[in-house]
Amino acid sequence: MAFLDEYLVRPDPAAPRLGATVRGIDQAGAPVETRVVTERALTLYLNTQEIVTMMTIGDHPDDLALGYLLNQNMLKRGDVVTGVDYDEELEVVVVRTPERTNFEEKLKKKTLTSGCAQGTAFGDLMEAIEEIALPQAELRTSWLYTLTKKINTTPSLYLEAGAIHGCVLCERDRPLVYMEDVGRHNAVDKVAGWMFRHDVDPSRMIFYTTGRLTSEMVIKTVRMGIPILVSRSGFTEWGVELARKAGLTLIGRARGKRFVALSGEDRIVFDQDVDTVEEEGGKHRRKGADRED
Repeated sequence: MAFLDEYLVRPDPAAPRLGATVRGIDQAGAPVETRVVTERALTLYLNTQEIVTMMTIGDHPDDLALGYLLNQNMLKRGDVVTGVDYDEELEVVVVRTPERTNFEEKLKKKTLTSGCAQGTAFGDLMEAIEEIALPQAELRTSWLYTLTKKINTTPSLYLEAGAIHGCVLCERDRPLVYMEDVGRHNAVDKVAGWMFRHDVDPSRMIFYTTGRLTSEMVIKTVRMGIPILVSRSGFTEWGVELARKAGLTLIGRARGKRFVALSGEDRIVFDQDVDTVEEEGGKHRRKGADRED
């Protein structure tokens, strides 16, 4: 798979720290061994203020910390970060800025979202939908089909063990950064943090997720300034409503030759004959998942 060289960051499903092999029995009572993902706590501080404790697989803690703060509007793209300190033994990551940040009122306004684990959205995040103007862009169907095939055949914990979400930052038909975590919000935050550290221009990017297209996922994609969001899973009504309001191209149920676009359809260029596209093979679907919505 020569395309794996296109990645700047991609999963390492064999990393011992990210998973474990557990013994059990199957439906017939026969002994089995299966791969499971590892969860560990990570407490995030912004300067001296404790923000949140997240459950994560434990890789890329610096990107996760920065992305969380960016997507919760505690940091902005132009802000200066003087350091990100991670202590593996204490399971703590500290993001340092030159000036203290006053966000107590935001903490009071936080609301639970449909994301699993610690997913949150602060009250003023909704205002970003009206304030951010997404750039003009295009999505060629030839890029989409190539991307989904590459992503679906990339070795990952998603394919090996399930119980995990993946998010991929892409440019045209090239997957660039593939992050995984137990919560889809963690995976997207890792990508956001990586983009911040590398000063990536979001106008050229396409964002792919294995998770559902919820309001949370739409808001975070818009906050990152990415104009196109693609998922192999389905939609929520509010996710679609917010995507249309923000002018985000929203594509779901992208599997094999099939996809559904419910917002921003004007960016799509139909340049490939659907009859030439292969259906998705069963071996490239997440382990144990007969159907994903």
